[in-house]
Parts: sequence; structure tokens; C-alpha cells
Amino acid sequence: MTQNGGTKGRSALDWAGVFLRGMAMGTADLVPGVSGGTIAFLTGIYEELLASLAGLRWSLVGVARRDGIAAAWKAGNFNFLLALVAGMGSAVVGFSGLLHFLLEQHPVLLWSFFFGLVAASVPTMLGGTTMRGLEMWHAVGAVVVGAFIAWTVTGLPELIADPGLMELVLAGALGICAMLLPGISGSFVLVILGAYPVVIKAVAELDFLRLGAVGVGMLAGLLLFSRGLDRLFRRHRDVAVALLSGFLLGSLRKLWPWEGAPVGDIWPAAICALAGAGIMLLLSRVSRA
Repeated sequence: MTQNGGTKGRSALDWAGVFLRGMAMGTADLVPGVSGGTIAFLTGIYEELLASLAGLRWSLVGVARRDGIAAAWKAGNFNFLLALVAGMGSAVVGFSGLLHFLLEQHPVLLWSFFFGLVAASVPTMLGGTTMRGLEMWHAVGAVVVGAFIAWTVTGLPELIADPGLMELVLAGALGICAMLLPGISGSFVLVILGAYPVVIKAVAELDFLRLGAVGVGMLAGLLLFSRGLDRLFRRHRDVAVALLSGFLLGSLRKLWPWEGAPVGDIWPAAICALAGAGIMLLLSRVSRA
């Protein structure tokens, strides 16, 4: 993968695949407790996404002035980002009603499916590392740290009762950072910070002042955090994969579907969990083919 995303030679079918991955990410982000970053990692576009976001710099303006807009567009890998965002937007518009129905009517089955998907992804991710000796122990430590952070975050109560504009800026920054991390849901971080109902109300009422505060935070968090993650992957990829695997492992606390579930839902839930795990293993095999 090159720094600009390695888009050279992508066919129409490849771009359709990027669009579908974006749809999968958007669908996941609609479910509290599931991160679009998880889907990006599982479908093999996570590192390109980080590199593309980290490459959004003012230097692209200089490229546009010197070599033209087409050159700047290519250098910024905007075709990839546009296809991904288009897929995410399509999922939000097209699947929000279905997911709302499933969360309301069949929550145990839906959570079970995602539980199986995420649980199977942990050994799949770790299986792609090549660490030996001391590096392996660093990876073990990273898994433990990641799992502890995700387990703690997903168990936190609401921290802020009535967030103001500055708190909304902070919530936007932390929420977008969480969306980039597999295993930690951005919407769940907004719930913890007490900003989720405020943001939902702002969207419904078109409160541009509050939406602008959240947007400023999201933009700042996106540009800064993506660069740090991209640098971590470039210098210490295997340890970074281990850390993110820990995040996924710890996030299972939020996805656990059987707490308080009716006895009649146990076997259907188990089948849904196995289906999620099977899809994950299939995706892994296809991506390695």
C-alpha cells in the first residue's frame, strides 16, 4: 500500500467493493456498541483509510496550485474517500429503519450476530501477525491494555448531564476517535459523555450552533488522531494490531447478548452468533485468497 492509498489499477468492481465496505461501516455505526472502524479493519481497508485521512494536509492546496486539481485529488486519495463516504451515507439512509426495527423487536438476535462477528475477528487479526520473542510479549501486553481500556469504557456511566458547546466540541473529537478504533463505538462514547441525546435533538431541530460545535471537534479529532494511528501502524504494525485486537476483545462486554434474554431466545441467539463468526471467517479467507 502506498502513502496515497495505492488506488492505481482499481477496476470498477474494486470501487464497488469500496462502496459496499462503506455501507457495512455505516450500518455498523447505526448500532450502539459497534464501531465502523471494526468493519474497516475486518474488510481490509483500515490502513488505507488511516493513510488517506492522515494525508489530508494543507500541502494538497500547494499540489493543486502547482500540478492542478486532478493531481491533488489523486494525491489525497479522494476517490477512495468519496466511495467510502457514499457507501456509509447510503447505509444510514437505507438501513436505519431496518436496524431500528431489529433493535426494538429482536435485540438479542442482532447483538448475538455482532458478538459472533467480533469474537471471531480477534484470533483472525492476531493470526496475521509475525511476532517472535520479545515482540510477542509486547503484543500480549498491548492486547491486555486494549482489552482493559475497551472493557472500562463500555462500562462507564454517563459523565456529563447537560453538555455545553465546549463539551460538545470535546465529545465530537472523542466520538470520531472512537469510531476510528475497532471495538469502541463512537455513538456509545457520546452516550457516556451525555452528548448523545443533545446531538440527536440538534439534528432533529437543525440546531446549527450545537451541530457546528460537534463538527469542529470531529474534524480536529479526525485529522489529529488519524495521523497518530497511521504513524503507529507504519512503525509498529504488529503491536498496533494486537492493541486493536484487545479493543475488540474488551468491547464484547457491550455486545454480550444473553444477559436477561428469554430462555426461548438462547438457541436462536447462539445460531446468530455462529452465523456472525462464520461470516467473519469467510471474509478472512476471501481476503487472503
